[in-house]
Amino acid sequence: MQKPVPNAPRAPRQQANTPASRHKARRFAMQGVYEWQLSGNDPFEIEARYRVENAMHKVDLAYFHELLQQTTRRALELDAVYEPFLDRKIDQLNPVERSILRIGCYELVHHIEIPYPIVLDEAIELAKDFGATDSFKYINSILDEVAKKVRQTERNARKS
Repeated sequence: MQKPVPNAPRAPRQQANTPASRHKARRFAMQGVYEWQLSGNDPFEIEARYRVENAMHKVDLAYFHELLQQTTRRALELDAVYEPFLDRKIDQLNPVERSILRIGCYELVHHIEIPYPIVLDEAIELAKDFGATDSFKYINSILDEVAKKVRQTERNARKS
């Protein structure tokens, strides 16, 4: 049996899947998607740099990885989900709004275990923190329409 080496560096522990750690994962993922949209940098490189340059010990790293990688990989599919509800062309969206809409749509479509009001609330918070003054209202209206389409059963059950 080996004895532990005193003062040896330890691998970072994975943060538990808590609402706070998921909130932080969404914040970093949104920033990563934003960067990817503007720079075209590889999402794996963006993720690696974020992990090195930021204090990620309180972030759900698995969820951050999933959101960043899947949102960028499925960007066109996600755009098609929310595009019918826009009042302008996708390329006229503010890049912050587009990042938030892509992540929100990904969660609504691929994470049905997360209640849709939570997805909307998280997107609204991101828009308040990173978007233009009233972009949170726009994000809310678009994602609410998406939820009506892809979460109809859940919405109906909540009304009962």
